Amino acid sequence: MATGTIKSMLYDKGFGFIAPDGATERGSDLFFHQSAVADHGFDSLRQGQRVEFTQEPDPRNASRQRAVNVTPIDE
Repeated sequence: MATGTIKSMLYDKGFGFIAPDGATERGSDLFFHQSAVADHGFDSLRQGQRVEFTQEPDPRNASRQRAVNVTPIDE
């Protein structure tokens, strides 16, 4: 699984963005939907929190990737 840090959360809209570890390209943040959060639930996630996730092609835009199976990393 890949790892990264939650960059932003839009709780009212049900989605957020993850900055993947090692990403250097502008615009490399990954979208994730609340339905892609495993176990702990979307509302338990916070900006700046470390997470694990799987990347997959975004079905709405095949040229972009999205994060699924988003899970907090216990530190």
